[in-house]
Amino acid sequence: MATVIQYQELGPADVLELVEVPTPQAGHGELVVEVRAAGVNPIDWKLRSGVRGGELQGTRRVGSDGAGVVVEVGDGVEGWSIGDEVVVVNASGTYATHVVVTPDQIIRKPAAISFEEAAAIGIPVSTAYQALRSLGVTEGTTLLIHGGSGSVGHAAVQFAVAWGATVVATASEGNHARLRELGAIPVTYGPGLVERVREAAPQGVDRVLDAVGTDEALETSFELVEDRQHIGTIVVGAKAADLGIQAWSGGNPLTAQEQAWRAEAIPAVASLVEQGRFSFELGTVRPLAEAADAHRESESGHPSGKLVLIP
Repeated sequence: MATVIQYQELGPADVLELVEVPTPQAGHGELVVEVRAAGVNPIDWKLRSGVRGGELQGTRRVGSDGAGVVVEVGDGVEGWSIGDEVVVVNASGTYATHVVVTPDQIIRKPAAISFEEAAAIGIPVSTAYQALRSLGVTEGTTLLIHGGSGSVGHAAVQFAVAWGATVVATASEGNHARLRELGAIPVTYGPGLVERVREAAPQGVDRVLDAVGTDEALETSFELVEDRQHIGTIVVGAKAADLGIQAWSGGNPLTAQEQAWRAEAIPAVASLVEQGRFSFELGTVRPLAEAADAHRESESGHPSGKLVLIP
């Protein structure tokens, strides 16, 4: 038997249930991965609560990111073997002991990272990578990141630094030391933010990535950057068109190029990890049975690093 987290109605975290189901089998073109760690992302609770995804029809399982070991290879699958350690991305139902995937939903796990770290790769890393590519961040760019201490923020800092950009990142005082270690110039949000950013980046700001969505973040961005197409958000997508900024949330579909960049992110980060130039900030690691508590922490908006569940 396998264990999964699922829900049968939209609502608060309490609707999540831990249930036993028959262990899945691989069909043609599929593999079964024994999950060692599952990543918790904001989209998970947004779907569960009904904020995203519309009406629920039937039972829905939870999670799209994870890491584990291949335990079954279906007919028609080449290049994979039982025992391969993999990162799972864009799958369905990774809050589980076992998950069925297709070859395009897995990559080889870099030996240098743990299963818990590998479960932190998916959505945060691909979102950060694609957003920076969409904004045109390159060597010599000065980038302001609102929300540098979150999972997407940490990934964005490291990609931008690796590409030769100067990074200024907002965060609470307690997160400044870590941002400095990653190569960013940290600044505290709150009154006087514009002046603090200007002091940190006297050469001016070229691009902005907003990962918090507050009025302060948007107003600061507008004051510092004249061309609003050089400002992007992963939070306030619903009003992005009215604001004249780029957005990758709130129902804004990804272009073919943006989708390609997201697919490119995982191999890119694997290479940086192997070079010792990228690390993952893990937050609370809980057993699978505490999925509801993980969702509550994510909903609070203040998780410290990537939240992970262990089956």
